[in-house]
Amino acid sequence: MAPTHDPDTTALVATQREWHRTYAALATHPQDPTRLRRRLLRLSTALMWHPAWDGEVGRGPRRVELCRAARRERGTA
Repeated sequence: MAPTHDPDTTALVATQREWHRTYAALATHPQDPTRLRRRLLRLSTALMWHPAWDGEVGRGPRRVELCRAARRERGTA
């Protein structure tokens, strides 16, 4: 799943990027850990049940590419 201008892909990459930011915030300075954990759960749910995955059999490799795309856009890959 290479980053494209497809709205579904763009939304997925943005959500994955936000998931990484939230996870990093929770790991480095959890001043409000309950709020961050809840946000991480909401983002995880949004990623897992996104309509782009409907009918996907080989979801695993596409999820890995999604993570890579989010990191590339973030500049950490």
